[in-house]
Amino acid sequence: MNNENTTAPAANPAPAANANAAPAAAPAEEKPARRPAKRMPKRKVCLFCAEKVEEIDYKDIQKIKKFTTEKGKIIPRRMSGVCAAHQRRLALAIKRARVMALLPFKAD
Repeated sequence: MNNENTTAPAANPAPAANANAAPAAAPAEEKPARRPAKRMPKRKVCLFCAEKVEEIDYKDIQKIKKFTTEKGKIIPRRMSGVCAAHQRRLALAIKRARVMALLPFKAD
């Protein structure tokens, strides 16, 4: 009774694994040492809010000059720590001071 159409029994009679089933639990391993938490830098306080400045005057060169680089670029908000509202007013004051020749457009 040797039939060629019959299939041979599987070599491993274990039931088929379900694709959605969770894998078998691995033996408990030691967890690696925890890294120290990243330190958050201290948040900068807006200079103008701290002093309760209403208007940023373009003629006040000493105060405005702190917010420009040596090349004459305006320092961005994330570096200077100035709030968004004062950064807009500061940029306007710097641009007005440049037009009035109180600040240079570009350093030599």
